[in-house]
Amino acid sequence: MSFKELVKVLGLGAVAVVLGVEWLDWLTRRLRVSRGPLKEVLFFPSPHVCVEHLFTRLRRFPCACPLPHGIETSFSRLLEHLLSARTSLDLCVFSFSHMELSRGILLLHKQGVIVRVVTDRDYMTITGSQIGTLRKAGICVRHEMSTAVHMHHKFALVDGKKLITGSLNWTLTAVQSNKENVMITEEPALVQPYQQEFQRLWEASDPTNHKPQTKLKPSFVISD
Repeated sequence: MSFKELVKVLGLGAVAVVLGVEWLDWLTRRLRVSRGPLKEVLFFPSPHVCVEHLFTRLRRFPCACPLPHGIETSFSRLLEHLLSARTSLDLCVFSFSHMELSRGILLLHKQGVIVRVVTDRDYMTITGSQIGTLRKAGICVRHEMSTAVHMHHKFALVDGKKLITGSLNWTLTAVQSNKENVMITEEPALVQPYQQEFQRLWEASDPTNHKPQTKLKPSFVISD
């Protein structure tokens, strides 16, 4: 077989793989529609397993890390739902320090997904917070402007139609040590209120609507 023929065969093989993945994705969506809107519940803590395959779907060689492989967990399902975003991801989260979740969001941003984040003004600066990393990557982040209340929500909207919400903070402790819950749904009646709440918080956290307070210069009265 000549070099040109080999390149042609390899090219056709790559096309077949891509088409196969797209066909499976289409089939999955069709089957989901036939069963009605997505409804899934996840419980934590979740065992620590390898999730590298979720970041590199066409990886040729298995991951060599020492973690268990090929095991589906609550965390791997959460990450899979997150990485299913194709156009947008709106994230509203109180505490965010989980490295793999951060990696997932950075990957989506790199792929052209529009990511918006609303977080708490105090917890965004704690040790280990990934909010600064997201900002450095060019992701638009806004925080609660009031010093009197906390932005304590924990939810995400994937492509404006899939809701991920529950008690889980996006931290390693919450994922691996705490008893937590997450619900994923595409039920429009549940997704829409969260869309409205995110937009309300996004606009309320717009820094252009909050003028910085200026300190008044002290005045002196000179008496005779």
